[in-house]
Amino acid sequence: MASLWRYVLAGVGLAALLAGILAAVYLTAPHAPRLAGSEVARSKKTTNGLFVASFEPERGVIRQGELQSWLLTLKTGAGTPVEGAAITISGGMPQHRHGLPTSPQATDYLGDGCYRIDGVKFTMSGLWQLHFAISAAAGSDTVVFNVLL
Repeated sequence: MASLWRYVLAGVGLAALLAGILAAVYLTAPHAPRLAGSEVARSKKTTNGLFVASFEPERGVIRQGELQSWLLTLKTGAGTPVEGAAITISGGMPQHRHGLPTSPQATDYLGDGCYRIDGVKFTMSGLWQLHFAISAAAGSDTVVFNVLL
């Protein structure tokens, strides 16, 4: 009878150890953030308010694992299209602490303040950030868009 209790206690101890390990893994693993609608907005004012920027996938759908083109539309606060802007792009996954797997570039000006951004690729699900540095006649400003896959 005593040996049966040893097996029961060993089993309970092993179960407790496994539960502790699983809890530690769960609590330390990165989780996709829950962002409010305004935090994943596709249109917003730039940091210093010089421009209103809108950002959307050219084909209308965000695709994981594929090179794709996005459209960045820039307008002044009064709604005038921003032409001749110099745009640089950076970004990555802040929770994973790595950058973008590609080097997106503004490749075409399509008119009415709209610029094609080629070379965007999201390799995994989670929160991605795209940082745009914009220089135009009105001045220089930045904007960050959150993309949640």
